[in-house]
Amino acid sequence: MGKEKKRKLKKPGKNWKKFWKLGADEFNTQFFNISKEGDLMVNEGHHIYNLHGLAKKYGTPLQVVFPFVIEDRLKDLIGYFQAYIKIYGYKGKFFYHYPMKVNQNKEFILPLLSEGANLEVTSANELWLVKKLWEGEKFNNKIRVLCNGPKTDQYLDLIEELRSKGMTIIPIIEGPEEIERLSKYKGDIGIRVDLSIKADTHWDKKFDRFGLSEKDVLNLDKMKNLKILHYHLGSQIKTQKSIFDGIKHAFTIYVELQKTHPNLDTLDIGGGFGIPYEKKKFYTAKGVSSKIIKILKNLSDKAGIKHPNLAVEWGQYVVAPAQVTIYKVISKKMIPKANARAWYIIDGSFMNDLKDTWAIHQKWHTIPANNMYGDLKTVWFAGSSCDSDDKYTAGGNYILMPKISEDQDQYVAILDTGAYQDSLASHHCLLSAPMKILAQDGMITIARKRESPETIGKLFGWNGEHK
Repeated sequence: MGKEKKRKLKKPGKNWKKFWKLGADEFNTQFFNISKEGDLMVNEGHHIYNLHGLAKKYGTPLQVVFPFVIEDRLKDLIGYFQAYIKIYGYKGKFFYHYPMKVNQNKEFILPLLSEGANLEVTSANELWLVKKLWEGEKFNNKIRVLCNGPKTDQYLDLIEELRSKGMTIIPIIEGPEEIERLSKYKGDIGIRVDLSIKADTHWDKKFDRFGLSEKDVLNLDKMKNLKILHYHLGSQIKTQKSIFDGIKHAFTIYVELQKTHPNLDTLDIGGGFGIPYEKKKFYTAKGVSSKIIKILKNLSDKAGIKHPNLAVEWGQYVVAPAQVTIYKVISKKMIPKANARAWYIIDGSFMNDLKDTWAIHQKWHTIPANNMYGDLKTVWFAGSSCDSDDKYTAGGNYILMPKISEDQDQYVAILDTGAYQDSLASHHCLLSAPMKILAQDGMITIARKRESPETIGKLFGWNGEHK
């Protein structure tokens, strides 16, 4: 074994909270703190949750969901837009639509609905969940549902069924094959345009298969019920300039399209608003919302048209910081020559539980859940599957973690895991999904029990009948 790499770090009491980038609005960690014992804490008003204590009590892997974070973030976002609409004298309305694909868990959807979110779905199955909420009277009749994604007959039939029952449900045309049927739709419709510009984003595809070309959109036959022009730049947009460039370009299409479709009154700028996963300087929702309203007002006034209604689908921004995933380090293995000095093997799987680690090389805010004042070393993480790709190396750099102590277990917390990871999760090596708990109003509720071998086996046809 090589010698341990020495690192001179600040002593306890000399702003370890800042060192771990906690308690900062710009990093979405304003609710996080450190206890005197060096445990990771989350504050909900006067309620305090000790994540180390929760991990020991409920076991790991463990997902901890904080509904109050979802509620606060959505209230703030809607508040920003409404405030700047009033400040700038903007005449259009603002609509927030939560894209259910980001996280379909009931524990995420219900807090969003309670704070005034509308919904956006991309499949018949997601719309079926909306139907269940509708039938259970979980939201009022004012809610709007946008329907994106390719439209199967099952999807279209359900759209028409819910519209006939009084839901404000607006299908968005994704391709030319949908035009004929949706042009006969009795309610409002929208159309998605594939903008000819590209944004600085994770979505770096050369060709976009979604939406109609700008030319085809502008050549549409007149549809009296066309109300929304929609576009989507991609996921995790890296710069606010890309957001503004998309709006300016889409507005030129909106103006031309409105000449042949006078009932068009809404611009839906889609999702993609990024969050600072790596905890570096990033744009803010408050600053961007102000500039969006100002840009649209100036463009509309210059064009001499009515200010369009504005819809946004920023899902990742709202829900990602509301969940923390916790693992226990079960062993370590020294690394002779690398940026990191040791592998820390965890009791879960990055490939299974945090799929974006493998799929798009997502970097996470990864910190200890205990021993936060301890001596540190540079490490990489490895999951418990047998796959060599089941790892997290911070892009080949390293992660700082406490040295392993023989008399105490070490836990690691990965922040901002509330977006996409559950729906993308798998069972590689038949590993169980993390247990999921809710921390709300000082109470802990189990939302998903830990999967047993029998539960996992049934997913693969092993129902106890085989000998």
